[in-house]
Amino acid sequence: MHFLYNSKNKEFWKVMRNQETMTKAEWLLWNTTLKWNKTWYRFLRQKLIWNYILDFYCAKLKLCIEIDDQSHDRKWEEDEERTNYLNNLWIKVIRYTNEQIYHNLDWVIQDLEWKIKEMNYE
Repeated sequence: MHFLYNSKNKEFWKVMRNQETMTKAEWLLWNTTLKWNKTWYRFLRQKLIWNYILDFYCAKLKLCIEIDDQSHDRKWEEDEERTNYLNNLWIKVIRYTNEQIYHNLDWVIQDLEWKIKEMNYE
């Protein structure tokens, strides 16, 4: 399925797609789990959907994975609006924090694998 996106975000998206702009937490999750189909599903980095750039997206599962840093503590309303918008497109959003990834990566990977399995049974 193809999604519309705001063309104003395309230049910013091109910059964000560069692996050097990934946060440390995004890099860890990408290189330990999402890259090379270690989940058995293909994830894309920095997927443009309307006004949003999703950290990671799997089209087959219609799954978005967002990595939140401390700045998201102040942006919970924006995050909720984004999640609601994506849910209305039947896209499930899973959020992890930087701290979870830095200090409990094994749990994050296990949790993600469990949630993916759970989605396959719905």
